[in-house]
Amino acid sequence: MPYYRLFYHFVWTTKNRLPLVTDHNREAIYRAIMAKTKQLDGIPHALNGMDDHVHLVVTLPPTLALAEFIGQIKGSSSFVASRQANGEAFGWQTEYGVLSVSESHLPYVIEYVKNQQAHHSQNSLDTKLETLDLS
Repeated sequence: MPYYRLFYHFVWTTKNRLPLVTDHNREAIYRAIMAKTKQLDGIPHALNGMDDHVHLVVTLPPTLALAEFIGQIKGSSSFVASRQANGEAFGWQTEYGVLSVSESHLPYVIEYVKNQQAHHSQNSLDTKLETLDLS
């Protein structure tokens, strides 16, 4: 088993930034994201978001391409969300953002993601972690 310490912060949005992640489907979507992350040998550190986007902080093995990882995460969670949608369309934007995170900054990023709702309601957003052009 190779030794690695690779930390990433992914952000992706719903199709057309519509508020598609709801109280009705959020738990199922997050469960699907966590399950797929672990299935791909990732180590999830934090997962949270708002009605129109998701943040995931994760350690990934060096054998897994980032595009392959996020494609599988979005695919499995979209499948689950569509089944929960009661006929309403659900989808993720094609694009996504990903930043590498240094180990020294990992605790800050984890706490930031865990406190998404507070940051958005108090307008205390970290522009480095929020202003990815995902439109």
